[in-house]
Amino acid sequence: MKNRYESPLSSRYASDQMQELFSPDVKFRTWRKLWIALAETEMELGLDISQEQIDELIKYKDDINYDVAVEREKIVRHDVMSHVYAYGTQATKAAGIIHLGATSCFVGDNTDLIIMYDALELIKKRLVKVIATLSKFADEYKNLPTLGFTHFQPAQPTTVGKRATLWIQDFLLDLEAIEDFLKRKRLRGAKGTTGTQASFLELFDGDYEKVKQVDKMVAKKMGYDDVFAVTGQTYSRKVDSQVINILAGIAQSATKFSNDIRLLQNLKEVEEPFEKNQIGSSAMAYKRNPMRSERIASLSRYVIADMINPAMTVAGQWFERTLDDSANKRISVPEAFLATDAVLNLCANVSDGLVVYPKVIEQRLMKELPFMATENIMMDAVKKGGNRQELHEKIRVHSLEAARVVKVEGKENDLVDRIAADSDFGISKEEILEVLKPELYVGCAPMQVDEFLENEVRPVLKNEESIDTADINV
Repeated sequence: MKNRYESPLSSRYASDQMQELFSPDVKFRTWRKLWIALAETEMELGLDISQEQIDELIKYKDDINYDVAVEREKIVRHDVMSHVYAYGTQATKAAGIIHLGATSCFVGDNTDLIIMYDALELIKKRLVKVIATLSKFADEYKNLPTLGFTHFQPAQPTTVGKRATLWIQDFLLDLEAIEDFLKRKRLRGAKGTTGTQASFLELFDGDYEKVKQVDKMVAKKMGYDDVFAVTGQTYSRKVDSQVINILAGIAQSATKFSNDIRLLQNLKEVEEPFEKNQIGSSAMAYKRNPMRSERIASLSRYVIADMINPAMTVAGQWFERTLDDSANKRISVPEAFLATDAVLNLCANVSDGLVVYPKVIEQRLMKELPFMATENIMMDAVKKGGNRQELHEKIRVHSLEAARVVKVEGKENDLVDRIAADSDFGISKEEILEVLKPELYVGCAPMQVDEFLENEVRPVLKNEESIDTADINV
């Protein structure tokens, strides 16, 4: 409806895949899978539950009667009990054993964890795609010298490809963070109202071994090998904070990447993709604004700021649980994932279509290179009999005057001509130009790129053979 607020994350930015993961349909279908897993486990461990009841639950697991649940929630003001009721109106023979021994967090928390884990797997695929496209770029331009910058001031040359490895390395660190977290993924399990499993101990007549089995068996049926050893009513909200910190780390890497592209586009050295009919400005028709990179920075800022939400939530929980996590969590966690999904799709699009202008890069580098080559020029002059200290002073004076000409008079850098015209150096302009080959000043950059791609990147890409390239919104 056009007269209601609509989240731009849904309408403009996030992919269909990520939106589906956080959809009501996935949530409530997972609730029903958990209820089935619990009922099956309780039956297998000896409770009075029949296979006929289980079969009826399975029959309706994907046929969610939302209308019944909505109407019931208006009366009881409880979402879980409304869906228990709605499920029971379909699976009438099993109505009395749905949710047996469980608290709301059995379905709520386990489902939240499952969705977060699945969403992290999708983020991981997006991240690998960005790493893959940037790696191709780094390899293609590993030998192209470019002016380096520190403090956004001209510095020792590097190569275009070497600069790209700095972006890749940040994203690799983010990938490591995801993989480390997913190695320890586990469910809340069946822990009862305050995490003591008292209801299950009652159901199984004090048999603690069976109570422990319920915890593990439910998780196994849901595809997980482990559960948290202890919980309150909820799994620790520290988990949410850890997850959003990972997403915020990705946002930080993406912002650095996008900022560099925006600066390079201003320098006219590298541009993000610009489509044939794309409009850069409503007023200035000639403009090619880096709107994708700006959007990366904008959405990333939202994710970074969102990091404070779960941090404050975990810090503010009382004893076994308080409900002030719920409303915040419903917003902050899904939106962090949707925004990060959009950011990575944009990063993949930008990195896959970067346009490089070697002539502009060379022109800017050659304007600064004479200053950087003065040490080499001085050494060549000393080899021809010059005095090192005297030549050092002359180069200092010539360099300052050449810089004045560039900055004050707006003319080209004439340092080479000044040195060639100074008889104390005894070196011709042609000889100086031989020294001014950009590739002589990039150090180990090309080799670093080769080794980085071979040792750090290719093993990652080999392990992730199926890189998800579909459903990328830009």
